[in-house]
Amino acid sequence: MPDATDAEGLTVGQVATRLGVTVRALHHWDEIGLAQPTLRTPAGYRLYTADDLERLHRIVVYREIGLGLDRIGAVLDDSAADVPGALRAQRSQLADRIAHLQRLNAGLDRMIEAHERGLLLTAEQQAAIFGPRWNPDWAAEARRRYGDTTQWQQYAERSAARGPAEWQAVADTVTDLENALAAAMDAGVTPGSPEANRLAERHREAFTSSYFPLTRQMQVCLARTFETDPGFAAYYNNIRPGLPVWFRRTIEACARAHGIDPDTATWQ
Repeated sequence: MPDATDAEGLTVGQVATRLGVTVRALHHWDEIGLAQPTLRTPAGYRLYTADDLERLHRIVVYREIGLGLDRIGAVLDDSAADVPGALRAQRSQLADRIAHLQRLNAGLDRMIEAHERGLLLTAEQQAAIFGPRWNPDWAAEARRRYGDTTQWQQYAERSAARGPAEWQAVADTVTDLENALAAAMDAGVTPGSPEANRLAERHREAFTSSYFPLTRQMQVCLARTFETDPGFAAYYNNIRPGLPVWFRRTIEACARAHGIDPDTATWQ
């Protein structure tokens, strides 16, 4: 605010320092007629009076609350302007922006938690959605193994946007696929047959839509894990004894049909 030392006027630099704005902003406001210095030195330099500072102070306040320069000029120069109405309208816009930022903040919290935990469900919710064969520790184990990979990041970003209903839809898709795999094995479907290949493709598409994009080479690597990892092997053997081996052979045969050598397949 102005004081007694301002009687002879302040330079642009002094005003900029006092108000916490840039010299460039002051020059711009001068050029558009929003806040022009009243005085000039004999050499032609601008000098701002106490009244000029009062106007500038109001400009800074109105700008801080989000009013545009045109609106600020109208509020300052139109004696009939509805200042309280303009401020109320700005307050309403600010409230909307605050609500938007709060939603963004909540989304960031979920994204961070999803990257750290993988699955934003309680153990009880997981059991209800994924069934008794599900181990709530699997998400933490996956985070430990794969937390620094691109695929984990993709999975976490999807997980952050899902609640129990969305995960229930994923679980239903997985259950339908597992039942189809078990039924095919029981029926003697041969790996490499058209029906087996369709199931392999169905698995890859379901996995891609549920977790992260899965290439055929990555699918081969994953199928090996289904057979060799004790946790995964137990899970699939509980669906049908021997299913991990049959499933791995089915995926490998499908990969061969698409020109991929399972023996040299890598996670890419």
